[in-house]
Amino acid sequence: MEQIVYKEFLPDRALTPYIDAFWTVTGANTAPLPDKIMPDGCVDIILNSGPAFLTSDVATPMARGEAYLIGTMTHFKEMVRPPATQLTGIRFKPGGFAFFYDHSLLRDTANRTIEFDRSLIPAIDISIADPLPVWNSFFLRRLRAPVQPIQPLIAYIQRMNGRVTVSQLARQNFIPARRLERLFGQHLAISPKEFINFARYQTAIQQIKVRPANKTLLDIACDCGYYDHAHLSNEVKKYTGSVASAF
Repeated sequence: MEQIVYKEFLPDRALTPYIDAFWTVTGANTAPLPDKIMPDGCVDIILNSGPAFLTSDVATPMARGEAYLIGTMTHFKEMVRPPATQLTGIRFKPGGFAFFYDHSLLRDTANRTIEFDRSLIPAIDISIADPLPVWNSFFLRRLRAPVQPIQPLIAYIQRMNGRVTVSQLARQNFIPARRLERLFGQHLAISPKEFINFARYQTAIQQIKVRPANKTLLDIACDCGYYDHAHLSNEVKKYTGSVASAF
């Protein structure tokens, strides 16, 4: 029997441009389990229905019955899952949070876990076999386009696999660089450069995981726009805590 069970629920089609997934984590473990959370460019809201626990970015435990916002991560995070873990989460695609909430709630949240108003998420019993109708109904009612969505900028960076400079991004999208910095700060709480670097890393790590035997890490580094093998290795280490050859 698996000690930790992770389930994903795909949102309604109208929500998929903004919400990556609803998810639950339940644990049958009888002892604490160390875990590592990798950055994915997303923002999450988490409801803890199980025992309190600590993550590496908070000084006080995530309490039972409370909700938390997990800001955009630019490096991995370590945690210890307590016995009988029970978590419910909403994972927003990059820039998606502002379609449901005021983006000011994201201020200074990068790489942080902060308390989130419990009344701003649906009341969910983790034991419900199919919580999807409740989630979909709640977020469909809240769906509103922000004044200036950031999705077109995100899509451009991802199409370029992170091989674009901030000045190129600004020029191609007819947005002044200062405005670009402000938009990313509002919607992601990180800079455009940080998101570009992350998008490039995502491309590289995907190539590393499926690389044929005759393709070296140096080849991948060159393909993805890194200076050399060491530059790629340092980025992988920063985001995952592991060496590139481990994937």
